[in-house]
Amino acid sequence: MYILKIVFRNILRHRLRTGLTVLGITIAILAFGLLRTVVGLWHIGVERSLATRLVTRNAISLVFSLPISYYDRIRQVPGVKSVSYGNWFGGIYIDEKYFFANEAIQPQSFLELYPEFVLPEDQKQAFIRDRKGCIVGSRLAARYGWKVGDQLTLKGTIFPGQWEFVLRGIFKGAEKNTEERILFFQWDYLNETLKKTVPRRADQAGFYVIGISRPEMAAQVSQDVDRIFKNSLAETLTETEKAFQLGFASMTEAIMVAIQIVSYVVIVIILAVVANTMAMTARERIGEYAIFKTMGFKGRHIAGMIFGESLLICIIGCICGILLTFPVGRLFGDLLGDYLPSFEIKPSTIYLDIVFALLVGAIAGIFPTLRAIRIRIADGLRRIG
Repeated sequence: MYILKIVFRNILRHRLRTGLTVLGITIAILAFGLLRTVVGLWHIGVERSLATRLVTRNAISLVFSLPISYYDRIRQVPGVKSVSYGNWFGGIYIDEKYFFANEAIQPQSFLELYPEFVLPEDQKQAFIRDRKGCIVGSRLAARYGWKVGDQLTLKGTIFPGQWEFVLRGIFKGAEKNTEERILFFQWDYLNETLKKTVPRRADQAGFYVIGISRPEMAAQVSQDVDRIFKNSLAETLTETEKAFQLGFASMTEAIMVAIQIVSYVVIVIILAVVANTMAMTARERIGEYAIFKTMGFKGRHIAGMIFGESLLICIIGCICGILLTFPVGRLFGDLLGDYLPSFEIKPSTIYLDIVFALLVGAIAGIFPTLRAIRIRIADGLRRIG
């Protein structure tokens, strides 16, 4: 108890130095938490994938489409429960800075395969009945102030032209991390228009989504589907939805690795700062430690003083950093809401903050402690004055 009292008093002896060290730890913990959260959000599409959904695309690349005639053949594969299809549309609202995801889908089967998109039944039926109808996520609707019945126009990039839609529904995500910044419209509307304008591009699907009964059937169903279309003009690649999402994530893997490295470099830098602070502190108090030894204090008592001070400084900085992470995270969520589904700080990130803070405090106290314990009383007393 007496050692703890000395530790608290020692921290307050050089308040500016202690304050700056705590500030550095706070900023490091805050930066580490935010960077780790960004990395986690980059893979959020992988996390929300279902094991009972498969995705079939052209074996060469997602850029190339598949004949719509594949639909009936895929449905006949043993283990297939349901099938849907669609096309990535890539339309632009007003201009490029207002870009958001938009896809042409087969509404009935697609919404059955994706129950995480929660749409009121009356809006769902209105969307199914209207060939020019579309539905959007609640966050997207809130961003532009859209309401059911509004007329929307997208400028096509992959499919050129001005495409007009009627907003028939606004869906919400069943979970917090469900994508709510996307627009869906009817594949039939796209296909009918292409038949009139670019017939060679009609009757093509960019991807098929397959629902299976049990996750353990995924490998067999994938092989069976790909076997059917082997050696055809448009061979297929079927994989789990998770593997499909990982394929997208891998395109930016180098960026994510760089961010992770930066997050760990931040911890190393703050370790150097704390270690320097503790080294200066121990050097200034060598004489005091010698006096403690003459009074009968053992090496473990001296170690307790130094380690206690180092750990306490890191813990205070860690607590401040964690407390700041949540409001700053909400601010980031507001600023990056158009690019990230949700800026949520996970418990695992907080646990890592605590572990690293304790680790930094422990490592920073090792060398000053060894020096203070090993110094002889006579040598330490010469430092006084």
